[in-house]
Amino acid sequence: MTTTEVSADQARQALVALRTEIGKAVVGQETAVTALVLALLCRGHVLLEGVPGTAKTLMVRALSMAMRLDTKRVQFTPDLMPGDVTGSLVYDAKTSEFEFRPGPVFTNIMLADEINRTPPKTQAALLEAMEERQVTVDGVSRKLPVPFVVAATQNPIEYEGTYPLPEAQLDRFLLKVTLDIPPRDAEIAVLARHAQGFDPRDLEAAGLRPVAGPEDLLAGQNAVRRVAVREDVLAYVVDLCRATRQSPSLQLGVSPRGATALLAVSRAWAWLSGRDYVIPDDVKAMARPCLRHRVQVRPEAELEGVSADAVLESVLATVPVPR
Repeated sequence: MTTTEVSADQARQALVALRTEIGKAVVGQETAVTALVLALLCRGHVLLEGVPGTAKTLMVRALSMAMRLDTKRVQFTPDLMPGDVTGSLVYDAKTSEFEFRPGPVFTNIMLADEINRTPPKTQAALLEAMEERQVTVDGVSRKLPVPFVVAATQNPIEYEGTYPLPEAQLDRFLLKVTLDIPPRDAEIAVLARHAQGFDPRDLEAAGLRPVAGPEDLLAGQNAVRRVAVREDVLAYVVDLCRATRQSPSLQLGVSPRGATALLAVSRAWAWLSGRDYVIPDDVKAMARPCLRHRVQVRPEAELEGVSADAVLESVLATVPVPR
């Protein structure tokens, strides 16, 4: 099937079906799955924050299989070098020439596990890949596959031996999603599956099948670009972002890049919800995952227990909503 044969409605149905299909392997992480689909539609990246064992790797593998996309996982460590991610030149004795061997970044969905465990130099190499969709090795730039999305993870409770991501790199992530421990019922369902023989390394045996593909994604991306946005909704996005810059609890508010990201993901969410126009509720729904990593809480406010999410809740409650 070619991309021209897929209508916007067919693409939406296929992408919505992903949540059900991935649910065959992953329980209770629908929010994170939706965030990855939105990132693919917006050509953005996702930061997944959660303790180990919350099915982050399994979720990415299941998504790539259900969408017929290639995926690679890199465990980030303090001794990881930029070439370990981007690829490097290797001497070929047969031809007496240096040959480029692509690194794991040459994929559709790259799982960067514990991204804050690697030094800034390696983080910077990944930053070029995220922003420019290319890597430069020995002065030669090489384009990355299409689509290309980084799903990076970080542990929220273990900071010893880590290199916190700089604001410039955090700002490159379209969404930040917090993966909580699933509720009791969901955890029982996970154990029941394992008791019945579920093997997370064999997704085919779990009944997982491709339900969407690159052609659906391309049709969806084209449809999202046609989603209409009223002028008062545009002003609402700007007012929300400007309110964060004036908050006494924040030392850094949302930048104009953050405002464009919120607009983009609101359009994708509206389209995925079955509409060709954005309403204020779309903006509200996306505000926290899109903006929480783009603000910095003042140290004195942090000591009082103020969080980025709490500040965003306050902003959403005070900024007038267009009718």
